[in-house]
Amino acid sequence: MGNARVRSIHVHPVKAFRSLPLREVVVERWGPAGDRRWTLIDDGGKVVTQRRHPRLALAAAEPLPGGGVVLSAPGREPVTVPVPAPGATVPADVFGDKVEVVPAEDPAVHEWCSDFLDTPVRLVHLDDPAVRRPVDPAYALPGETVTFADGYPLLLTTTASLDRLNSLVAQGAHAHEGPLPMSRFRPNVVIGGTEAWAEDGWTRVTIGEMTFRVPKPSGRCVVTTTDQDTSRRGREPLHTLGRHRSVGGRLLFGVNLVPLSPGTLRVGDPLEVVA
Repeated sequence: MGNARVRSIHVHPVKAFRSLPLREVVVERWGPAGDRRWTLIDDGGKVVTQRRHPRLALAAAEPLPGGGVVLSAPGREPVTVPVPAPGATVPADVFGDKVEVVPAEDPAVHEWCSDFLDTPVRLVHLDDPAVRRPVDPAYALPGETVTFADGYPLLLTTTASLDRLNSLVAQGAHAHEGPLPMSRFRPNVVIGGTEAWAEDGWTRVTIGEMTFRVPKPSGRCVVTTTDQDTSRRGREPLHTLGRHRSVGGRLLFGVNLVPLSPGTLRVGDPLEVVA
């Protein structure tokens, strides 16, 4: 697989907001720097995502030096959100994980987000990703942690697998919805130059200067049916994944990665399969 290389890199400064393409990114033990360190929670403390609110696809967050963000959305004035000062935390429920988080300090920020979604929410920050949220112990090594990502520090997809998936969509009942762009899958790293579904068999890879564990394939949810440019929902790719990529009750596309040490990823970096 000597031609396998990084095609694109993406981070999500606020979980569920629009992805941000980068040419390179520093990767910390818990994931790409600045990726999903912010999220919205509802009145009950549960994380708010595109699963319930596809409209979040229309919101964007530009990172600021030091970890703050500038939020923007169609028809709304941008709002600047600095990292909150260390202080009292509140509990959040991130897909069943109980995580202590720090709310944004300015009440106007919470009002901006609540008005955008037309439901009460708060914007919160993960102050210490080194200790706040362990990776799923069923797949983790001791000390591995993650930010507000669904469960693992990075998500990798391949262009060959998307091409194969789109060929299957084109043969199905909802062919008019294809071809689907990679943005539906919200990856951190997109690799070109592999065979379709080659990533299913990886357990360890190097990408440029970094080495990663590949703990498991990624099970996909309703977010993949959301057009990331319009927030409208369809049936694909879940309909096709259900017919062709259903394993143990999960619909698989892409793989999760855990870095074995910090480093930097760059577009163009070669990927080598170690095991």
